[in-house]
Amino acid sequence: MRPATPFLPVRRSTLAAAALLAAAALLPAGSAWAQAWPSKPITVVVPYPAGGANDMLGRLIGQKMGEVLHTQVIVDNKPGAAALIGASAVAKAAPDGYTVLVGGLATHAASPNLIKADYNPLTDFEAIGLIGQAPIVATVNNESPFKTLKDLVDADKKSPGSVMYGSSGNGSPLHLAGEIFTEMTGTHMTHVPYKGGNAHTLDLIGGRLAVIFDTTTASMGQIKGGKVRAIAIGLPQRSPDLPNVPTFAEAGYPQWQFSAWYGMFAPAKTPKDVVAKLSGALQAALKNPEVVEKLRGVGLSTASGDAAELAKLVPLEHARIAKLIKTANIKAD
Repeated sequence: MRPATPFLPVRRSTLAAAALLAAAALLPAGSAWAQAWPSKPITVVVPYPAGGANDMLGRLIGQKMGEVLHTQVIVDNKPGAAALIGASAVAKAAPDGYTVLVGGLATHAASPNLIKADYNPLTDFEAIGLIGQAPIVATVNNESPFKTLKDLVDADKKSPGSVMYGSSGNGSPLHLAGEIFTEMTGTHMTHVPYKGGNAHTLDLIGGRLAVIFDTTTASMGQIKGGKVRAIAIGLPQRSPDLPNVPTFAEAGYPQWQFSAWYGMFAPAKTPKDVVAKLSGALQAALKNPEVVEKLRGVGLSTASGDAAELAKLVPLEHARIAKLIKTANIKAD
C-alpha cells in the first residue's frame, strides 16, 4: 500500500491572498478598472487645425491635466465640417476616459443646429467641465477705412454685399456672430468661410477681408501685436487689456449679446469615477498660475471646471442658439 500523501499546512498569507482574489472577482469589472485608471496616455481631440485658439487650449490644459493624472496627454487635431468631425469622433469613441474633446459653442450649440450632425450633443457626451468664456471682438485691417461698426454698416448699405467678413468655417461661432450682426443691422455682408486655422486672419491682415467677428482667444495676439485693429468688443464694459476699444453697446449696438465658450467632454457612458478624475484634473489645471495667466492674456474668463456647471450650460446654449439661428434665418451656406 502506498503511503498517504502528507498533509501540508496552508499559510495564512496564502489564504488571505485567495480571499482577496475571490472578493475581487465579485466586484464589477468597471470598479477595479476605474481604480487603475489612467494606465495609458489620454487623447485630447481638438476639432480644429493646429495653431488656432482651440488647439492652444487643448495643448495647454491637456499638459497640465496630464501632470495631475501622472500620464501622457496627446493632442489629436481633427478639423472639418465646422468642428463636427472631431466631435463625432469622440462621441463614437470607447467610453473609457482615454479620448476626450475640447468642444464648446460650435460642437454643442451652433454647428449641430446649422449642419446635420451624426451625434446628439445633448445625449452623446459626458460633461467633464467648463473651461471658460471669451467675448467676440470685431477686427479690421490696419489700413482699413472702417474705424467703427457704423462705418461697416454704412458701407454695406450703400453697396449691399460689398463688405466681406471671414470666419473659421460654416457654422462656426465666428460665422454665427457675423450673421447675427448682419441681421441686427439689416445689412447683407458677404460671408467668406475658411477651413479653420488662421487663414481668415491672414486674409484680413492682407486686406482681402473687411472684418472678422473673432474670439479674443484667437485674435488678442494679433491685436496686441499690431497686426489687426479692433473696433468693438462684446463685453458689458471695456476690456482692461483693450481700454481704447469700445464695447458693441458703446458703438451703437446695445442689443449685441454673444460670446464663445469652451468645455471638455467625454463619450457618453464613461464611468462616473473616471469622469470625476478628469474633472478634478481639469479644475486643478484651471487653477494653475501658468494657465490662468495665459488664458487671461487671450481674454478668456476661466470657469471652475466643474462638470455640473457644463452639464447645465449645454442644453441652455443649444436651445438659445437654435432660437437665434431660426429668428435670424441663418444658413450654413
